[in-house]
Amino acid sequence: MLPELADLLGTARVVRLPMRTRFRGITVREAVLFEGPEGWTEFSPFVEYDDQESAAWLHAAIDFGWRPAPAALRDAIRVNATVPAVAAADVPAVLDRYPGARTAKVKVAEPGQTLADDVARVRAVREHLGPEGRVRVDANALWNVDEAEHAIHALASFDLEYVEQPCATVDELAEIRRRTRYMDIPIAADESVRKASDPLAVARAGAADLLVIKAQPLGGVHSALRIVAEAGLPVVVSSALDTSVGIAMGAHLAAAVPDLEFDCGLGTVALFENDVADSPLVPVDGAIPVLRPEVSGLRLDALSAPDDRRDWWLDRVRRCYRIVEHTTAL
Repeated sequence: MLPELADLLGTARVVRLPMRTRFRGITVREAVLFEGPEGWTEFSPFVEYDDQESAAWLHAAIDFGWRPAPAALRDAIRVNATVPAVAAADVPAVLDRYPGARTAKVKVAEPGQTLADDVARVRAVREHLGPEGRVRVDANALWNVDEAEHAIHALASFDLEYVEQPCATVDELAEIRRRTRYMDIPIAADESVRKASDPLAVARAGAADLLVIKAQPLGGVHSALRIVAEAGLPVVVSSALDTSVGIAMGAHLAAAVPDLEFDCGLGTVALFENDVADSPLVPVDGAIPVLRPEVSGLRLDALSAPDDRRDWWLDRVRRCYRIVEHTTAL
């Protein structure tokens, strides 16, 4: 059963978190937190997402706040460092925010930058991590197939763990996977899972070697686990630039995945200047614990969004709730 809308709105707190570095084109991240019977939970679809897409994120928030999490198979999750599209000289300072991390995900294909910028950034990451470090890159679907092939060739010498979403469509992913198979660099799908009407299409098409799974966009921990089971591919559990509350949702998902080969993208609280928890879920010795963080009332007050943004988000909750109410049942 869904909670009443009044129960959601009654505990809703809209927060605004400044970021240390521009990431995904934003410098401030906004989110709504609710307190359910299971604890605090988060609703934070990006502002450009429409209500239909955002409804899955609200379903996820309800799932985590009003339904017990599945049994955990591990009590800590190894996480990767996340390197925004910064200058190569700034890479060491970014990586230092992730103590003990053996893996780094590097953003590439940033609009306004060049492949030379990407090569310099990835080289700096490889030099900082050393030969035993794991380096993966994420193009966020911004290359066409020819651009992706050229870029993967240019980056191959840095011993890539995988390339995440180099192209936008399932057909393009299948083609770039075919073209680069001889280099033995796996292709990972992210947007082709979390933004697809059929998140299993990429697996059925043989268009990726592994999937990037995020709890909020896929409707919650339980829904994401069903997708993992049906896809039959290795997965990386990642976040959508969440507060510690959203990261906890991802950590509970990662804890329940039977085989977790890869380090997870759940260390992104390190990208914020502040957080809603007194003990933020930032990496320690390369890992985060599987727990529900205590949310600080003082921090919620300090990070409260302005009234106009609060009203915008609560209206969004109301609209998305109507979609969840009519299309899904927990």
